[in-house]
Amino acid sequence: MHVRDLAGEAVAGMLARPVRSALTTLGTVLGITTLVITLGVAATAGNQIVGRFDELVATAITVEVPETTNVPLVAWDSLERVTRLRGVVSAAAVAESKDSANLSVRSNDLVDPTSVTTQTLTVLAATTGLPEAARGRIVRGRFYDAGHIRRADRVAVLGDQAAKMLGITRLDRAPAIFIGRHAYTVIGILGDLRRERNLSTAVMVPPTVGKQFGLRDVTRVLVNTSLGAADLIAGQAPDALSPGNGDMLQVVAPPSPTRARDQAQDDVNALFLILGLVSLVVGAVGIANVTLVTVMERVAEIGLRRSLGAARRHIAAQFLLESTLIGLAGGVIGASVGVVAVVAVSAAKQWTPLLDVRLAIGAPIAGAVVGLLAGLYPALRAARMEPVDALR
Repeated sequence: MHVRDLAGEAVAGMLARPVRSALTTLGTVLGITTLVITLGVAATAGNQIVGRFDELVATAITVEVPETTNVPLVAWDSLERVTRLRGVVSAAAVAESKDSANLSVRSNDLVDPTSVTTQTLTVLAATTGLPEAARGRIVRGRFYDAGHIRRADRVAVLGDQAAKMLGITRLDRAPAIFIGRHAYTVIGILGDLRRERNLSTAVMVPPTVGKQFGLRDVTRVLVNTSLGAADLIAGQAPDALSPGNGDMLQVVAPPSPTRARDQAQDDVNALFLILGLVSLVVGAVGIANVTLVTVMERVAEIGLRRSLGAARRHIAAQFLLESTLIGLAGGVIGASVGVVAVVAVSAAKQWTPLLDVRLAIGAPIAGAVVGLLAGLYPALRAARMEPVDALR
């Protein structure tokens, strides 16, 4: 039997019952569409997640400074060497200790039984770049500057939650807080923190004032970088902060954005890929069922062909080709619908769609393979028919 004749018979068999063929193809269309949408949306969403991940996390570096009994590893003025590194957007040095983590802070010296004016808060010393390094802003007043540090002025900046706990909402009258026996003028309130959110319940003082609470040495350095510079700065910052002792500093760098993207895609794929596979199985069962019914309806035709000289392989090839063409048609339609759906979802979310060319090419092939496998049993059953039994 010539290949052209075989193809013509297969196409004629499909078009003989167009409604049935269309409904049979629908199962494959749904399966392939689900797979294409799953993989396309997973890649697009993963890329979008990485973009947001970059903005919030992938540019934040923390350098932890261990305590030493002799000369401190990081001096307060060494922060200038870090800010000069290419790719550094902002940086700040912070000093904390266990003794300053639970200090009694009160907003006045009057004993008011109707309200709580004394709170246990964390007191820390920090350089002037702390608001930018913590990705926050001064919601009231101002942050202390180099002049306050140089003069060792008794000024303080409160986190927004600490100010609320102490009942300080206005700064126009220069309110004061009392830490121990000394008063400190509150000149600013820091809020809207996207990094180091624990600062919202802290009291920040200049480094020269922090010595009164044992905050003499830098314990942590916060660094923000531009996109793509985190890995480079993570390697350069320790040597810039402490030349010759950089290996003693611990750098907490953000994880790789590529790894985050892959994890996001894997999570989305694992969630929806099963749905696509189930749809493909349903489509394959539908193709097998309809092909088997077609074989049973065309028993007389099969017997006539066999009696005229058609071999078993010719009968099997005809029905295999029919089921393969049904699967191929479903794959082409499903891939087209899936690509359009991915682009539509991306446009609605204002994302940049990511489409793999291999997916668009492989989807029709996958549909054809599904159709081929689904038609194996009906084709073999048709090929086993004896001409006499079929004609009878």
